[in-house]
Amino acid sequence: MKCADDIDVREVEENFINIDPIQAAGRLTADAMKAIIAYGDGYSVCDNCLKPFRLDYIKKPPLAAFHADLASWLEMAEARVVPGARRGFQAVAQTYVDKGDPVILSSLGHYTEFIAVEQAGGEPFEVPKEESGIIRQDAVAETIENAAKKSGKTPVLMFMDHVDYQYGNLHDIRAIAKIAHQYDIPVLCNGAYTVGTMPVSGKDLGVDFIVGSGHKSMASPAPSGVIAATDERAGEVFRTTKAKGNVTGRTFGIKEVEMMGCTLMGATVMGMMASFPHVKERVKHWDKEIENASFVLEALLSIDGTTVVSEYPRRHTLTRINTLESFDIVARTHKKRGFFLSKELKKRGITGVIPGSTRVWKYNTYGINRTQAEHVAGAFREIAEENGLEVR
Repeated sequence: MKCADDIDVREVEENFINIDPIQAAGRLTADAMKAIIAYGDGYSVCDNCLKPFRLDYIKKPPLAAFHADLASWLEMAEARVVPGARRGFQAVAQTYVDKGDPVILSSLGHYTEFIAVEQAGGEPFEVPKEESGIIRQDAVAETIENAAKKSGKTPVLMFMDHVDYQYGNLHDIRAIAKIAHQYDIPVLCNGAYTVGTMPVSGKDLGVDFIVGSGHKSMASPAPSGVIAATDERAGEVFRTTKAKGNVTGRTFGIKEVEMMGCTLMGATVMGMMASFPHVKERVKHWDKEIENASFVLEALLSIDGTTVVSEYPRRHTLTRINTLESFDIVARTHKKRGFFLSKELKKRGITGVIPGSTRVWKYNTYGINRTQAEHVAGAFREIAEENGLEVR
């Protein structure tokens, strides 16, 4: 089947259980699918955009209410939708970072955080992880002191991942933010893997900003995301334009500088909004997601030679696994080499493991039900047994 000419129909979610690390929590709801069809035209949400001509003021469709709901849900003062989490990082970095300013980041942080700092002219200082793959507050304090000593000034901003993309480990953001605030450093919590999958409260975490990814964790089309700020910081990162044309004398109302005016339009924001009621409900069932993730992991760990690289027991559905002494042993002599594992999984209706991965790799069970978890667990064990690996 084709969408048009040489564009194939994508049938991944319809035909497979998808455990791709970055796709699992971004699969759309049926309501989002319908919203995309209805609002697919470029400026469709602008039918009723009246003064002051800003996205978060549009009442029909109810985008103004959606923005308010997002802020309330995250227990922050104000929220804006943005074209992906990276645009949230960029907005905050541009607000606080000048050339040569030291900025604290996690050694497990996403590359887009570093690029945001680089674009603003800042100098990144990484907090090292423990051997367990966890960022601790004592390492944060030491990094702040070292950065201040080296650069001659206190760091102006901290980026810290709630759950990192490398291991899927949950870090103590509340404790880390307390350390940063002792130095008057604003803290951005990267919730790309948590906002939309598990309960997240900016008030409880004690951070200045929360950034989430719509297409990664909020069942939304790409590119989409959210940035939320405290009342103290909202006026800074959501500052309005003061520009004035020197020839025409034009001014531009209350357009927000870091948001470049309006942000998400058409299908992206409407898909995000349509999924939001489902997202608010599903975070209440995070314990079930962890149960299913643990069920699959235990099946993998029952295969002799397999170890978990992420923290254990698991507190997130994104998991990094080491199969150098199990599936990779098979791959060394198998005619399909490392591709045998993804091919065998696909035969069983499972996708998302990067083809060729049999050494250290990641998967994400978010969104699968218990029956599907049992099927995935059984598939890993079955493939292991069929290829001569010992399964306990």
